[in-house]
Parts: sequence; C-alpha cells; structure tokens
Amino acid sequence: MEQVYLSAETILRYVVEFSTLLLEFFGICILVFTGVKSFVLWIKKSEAIRLELAQGIALALEFKLGGEVLRTVVVRDWAELGILGAIITLRAILTFLIHWEIQNEKKELQEPGKE
Repeated sequence: MEQVYLSAETILRYVVEFSTLLLEFFGICILVFTGVKSFVLWIKKSEAIRLELAQGIALALEFKLGGEVLRTVVVRDWAELGILGAIITLRAILTFLIHWEIQNEKKELQEPGKE
C-alpha cells in the first residue's frame, strides 16, 4: 500500500510541475504577444495602447498566478510555503492595481472630446 501511495505522489508531483510550467509558459507568451502588439500600436500612435498593454499584462499575471497557486499543492516545508505566499500576494496586488488602471483608462477613453 505504501508503494501505491508513493507512486501516486510522484505522479501528482509530475502533473503539477508540468501544469505549472504550462501555465507559466502561457503567461510568458501572452506577455510577449502583448508587448509586440503594443509596440505596433505605439508606432501607429493609437490612443488605446495603455489599455491594450494593461489588459495583456493582467491576463499574463492571471496565468502566472494560477501556476503559483498550483505549485502550493506540492510544497514540502513552511519556508517554501511562505515564499510562495509572498509571491501570490504580490501578484494578486499587481493584478488588482492593473485592473484598477484598466477601469480608469476605459473611463478616460470614453470621455467626450477624446478620439
């Protein structure tokens, strides 16, 4: 029975590590795509560049945050849990601030007199 438990734990660890890497990779891809798209908008002198960039960064952060939350499944000691907790807290605060910036940017773009 102990062998089954150890095998299941090993499989779970591999699944979580692979899923975490996949989520982190998606976050990086979204961030790079958003950066390139925002650069093109900057060249075109678009008014929506800040909104597009903020939305892309927020989405990328959500994927990265998902990877960190998933990583807590396989934490072994309290020190590692504390570090992960701090990372999750910082990313959540950044996500909140970016969403606040997105709301302000949307309001600014919808004001009369703005084109």
